[in-house]
Amino acid sequence: MNQCTAVTLLPPPDFVLRLAAADGGGRPEAGHLLCELAAGHDGDHAMALWDDDANRTAVWARWRGERATLAELDWCGVTDPEGEDACGLFDGHPSAHDRDVTDPTLTAVDAVLAQEHPHLTPRDGV
Repeated sequence: MNQCTAVTLLPPPDFVLRLAAADGGGRPEAGHLLCELAAGHDGDHAMALWDDDANRTAVWARWRGERATLAELDWCGVTDPEGEDACGLFDGHPSAHDRDVTDPTLTAVDAVLAQEHPHLTPRDGV
């Protein structure tokens, strides 16, 4: 299943703009948010911004339209069938687990690199 292609800008919060102005630095730029959920998901789009390993949480940007909010959310606790890798999305996410979500852009880049540099492509059994 493909990854959602929603993108939005997250402008710097007002307090960051005030700190930058007081410091005499340049104006901070807005950052791009790329949804990490599966295409066709319900509810808000979401992207992890940073994680807090000590508390097993992460700060996620969630948005619908042009308004984004930040929230600290627990990680999804579901592991793969071998019980090794946990889902990299937030607990209660509305779409497939991340192991079932494919980024179509990365897939296209991988295909081009495999074609141009076959000696760098992993082979089965090697």
